[in-house]
Parts: sequence; C-alpha cells; structure tokens
Amino acid sequence: MFRYAAVAAILAILLPTTPSFAVAAKDKMATCKFGADDQKLLGKARAAFVKKCMSNKDDPRGAPMAPPPSAPPPPPSAPPPPR
Repeated sequence: MFRYAAVAAILAILLPTTPSFAVAAKDKMATCKFGADDQKLLGKARAAFVKKCMSNKDDPRGAPMAPPPSAPPPPPSAPPPPR
C-alpha cells in the first residue's frame, strides 16, 4: 500500500512540471517549412519567415482591423400623394 502512495506522490510532483502541449523542434521546423513552401518564399524572405515561425512568440497577425463603416442613412421616403 505504501508503494502506491509513493508512486502517486511522485506522479503528483512530476506531472505539473511537464509541458502539456510540447512540440518537438523537428515537427515545428517541418510546419514552418510547409508554410514557407505554401507561400512560395525564397531566399531572405524564407529565412525570415522560418526564423519568426520557429520563435515561440505570440505576436498579433498584422494590423488590427478597422471597425466596419457605419450603415448609410436610409433614403428619404417619398411624400404622400396629393388628395
């Protein structure tokens, strides 16, 4: 019984220290190269893309979107016909 308690205690200590969604560098490099190929990047542009992709930064993906333009006012209604 003591053995089970010891194993449970060790697991409880080790589990939080392991990353949940660890991705191997090899897998990440393959994904980054696929993205560079998909965009048909070559030379310095490809190297810059792969470098940025391999860094684990969570940068925004470009400029923020502008708010949608306000709807134009409805056209004026026609006056009632004369009597």
